[in-house]
Amino acid sequence: MLQSKNFIKSDSIRLVESVTGPGFNLGIVTNLKVGDYFDIRFLPTLSFAERNINYASVKDVRPPFSRNIESVFVEMPFQVRYKSQPFNDMRLFILTGVKYAFDVASESRTRQSTELVKVSPTDFSVELGAGAQFFFPYFIFSPELKFSHGLGNVLIFDQSLEEANVIEKILSRTLTISLHFEG
Repeated sequence: MLQSKNFIKSDSIRLVESVTGPGFNLGIVTNLKVGDYFDIRFLPTLSFAERNINYASVKDVRPPFSRNIESVFVEMPFQVRYKSQPFNDMRLFILTGVKYAFDVASESRTRQSTELVKVSPTDFSVELGAGAQFFFPYFIFSPELKFSHGLGNVLIFDQSLEEANVIEKILSRTLTISLHFEG
């Protein structure tokens, strides 16, 4: 989140910051093996998340407050994964890709509230990650750590809302720990 020029001019807000929080994803792995070391993957996912923005007022005119926007995303990541040579029923991998996300249940749209910071229902991100594959007799267990960085501003600017007026742009950033079970 970046502060706007109006943040300095604001006579009632002295602090605005985004706060990290947990989420939950549930998805399906679709994998196309391209040779021994490369995979092309499509992982349609349903993601439950909450965006939090904390505010503090000047001279304690009002107590600190927070704006929470709960969302349910349908995410469609396309990834390329490079895998190492297997060693003792294990192999490491790195991945990169792009992700399109669509918010199907954003509070900022469904309630049409005049007091909420509104965010765009769509987002496009790039992803980078790493992980390991552990081969068991009946399945493959693949934990991975992935970072996603949004490319576009998801803030829907509202001149009448002071909480949105002090923000220049909101970029989505996600750190995901995934546990994949592949048959």
